[in-house]
Amino acid sequence: MTDQNTSEIKFGTDGWRAVISDTFTFKNVAIVAQAIAEWLKSDFPSEHKKVSVAYDTRFLSDKYAEIVACVLAKNGIEVLLSDRAVPTPALSYGVVNTKSTCGVMITASHNPGAFNGIKIKNGQGGGASKDITNKVESFFYKTSVETIALKDALALKTIQMYDFKAAYLKFMKSYVDLKKIKKAKFKVVQDVMHGSGGRILEEILKGSQIRLSLMRSEVNPSFEGGKPEPIVEFLGGILKKVKDEKYDIGLVLDGDADRIAAVAPGGEFISPQKILGLIILHLVRNRGRKGGIVKTTCGTVMLDNIAKKLNLKLYETPVGFKYISDLMVSEQIIAGGEEAGGIGVQDYIPERDGTLAGLLLLEMMVYQKKNIKKLLDEMEKEFGRYYYERADLPLGAGKYDPEKVKAIQTLLGKKVVEVKDKDGVKLICEDDSWLMLRPSGTEPLVRAYSEAKSLKKAKDLLKIGENLLKV
Repeated sequence: MTDQNTSEIKFGTDGWRAVISDTFTFKNVAIVAQAIAEWLKSDFPSEHKKVSVAYDTRFLSDKYAEIVACVLAKNGIEVLLSDRAVPTPALSYGVVNTKSTCGVMITASHNPGAFNGIKIKNGQGGGASKDITNKVESFFYKTSVETIALKDALALKTIQMYDFKAAYLKFMKSYVDLKKIKKAKFKVVQDVMHGSGGRILEEILKGSQIRLSLMRSEVNPSFEGGKPEPIVEFLGGILKKVKDEKYDIGLVLDGDADRIAAVAPGGEFISPQKILGLIILHLVRNRGRKGGIVKTTCGTVMLDNIAKKLNLKLYETPVGFKYISDLMVSEQIIAGGEEAGGIGVQDYIPERDGTLAGLLLLEMMVYQKKNIKKLLDEMEKEFGRYYYERADLPLGAGKYDPEKVKAIQTLLGKKVVEVKDKDGVKLICEDDSWLMLRPSGTEPLVRAYSEAKSLKKAKDLLKIGENLLKV
């Protein structure tokens, strides 16, 4: 094998993702599985090793999961292999619930249907740290791949087929006040985006008076030619449906159901930033939770205002939920979230869960007897209304030069008073508006973010970011 082959497989911000049949091949998946086995044998030499393996609804995901399971089993590792496609949070919860050494999830999250990927979960159910993925990468091609036929491994019981969904559903039902929710009569619609969220919410709310409708709940590995990402351009008809059919809330999941977006009556898109703010207010004010809150470096200023008024410690991390996950393990965290829609909460696994976030929004509505629009308006009146914009800019559009960005001293006539460069470059102005450029860790893109107290200014800031990549 050549170094060039080795470089084809690389773990980014949230796992390894690649195009199916190009780099994401049966052979390369087996190579990654062997490297995971070598890492486990290296770091846990004297312990019994058990790995939970699951997969989403993407093309061939079940086959890739089988390959991973068979390689691990041949290497003397006990494997619990999911008996069906499940959300990534169900696998993460399963790691903890079954006391597994780690977990492996076959998913490419929000990437287009041509992609698949591998996420490694640590023993706490959170995303594997850079130290872990670096070590896994260090074992690529160091040993020959060893594998066993699935039927033989099942006969030997080194692989067991496992239902990760049952325990996950049981926990979800226990986390929220389902008895109270079931008496409410809100009208709810959820867009599953053809992902592994499937009919999970329907099963949780079964027997309630909540009038739930599902959109795109059937499996479609091509995702209708788009991306299963909960952002406005891929939302299909849910904005119109919420408006026309007068729903109290619309909920959206991404492809592996660990991220969320929402829609308010009237068809207004609610960004994940605002969802995180609402969930924090609910957990603190309605459920009496105590601790700190976490945002990433591209998180909204509104969270700073919430933390200050509620006297909560605010932590800021680089982009990537694994950094939030680490804090959720080491500190008392009420909730943490990223701009892309991943939100984690206290007394759960240190990981994102789009379905649970949606349930908490619904629970907040039940507690306060208001639809999500009224709750959103009240939050913005108290903590400020900010307009948040984001664009994904292809690297081919121009060269990203961080030093050039850091040299900017004014934006739209406002002085830049702070520059943060731990993860991309963020320029913060004297009026709390800001612009940030950051290379993606999962795709060949530069992500541009902006926030201001007017939509026009937020869009104008984003345009400046776009222009910086064109020259």
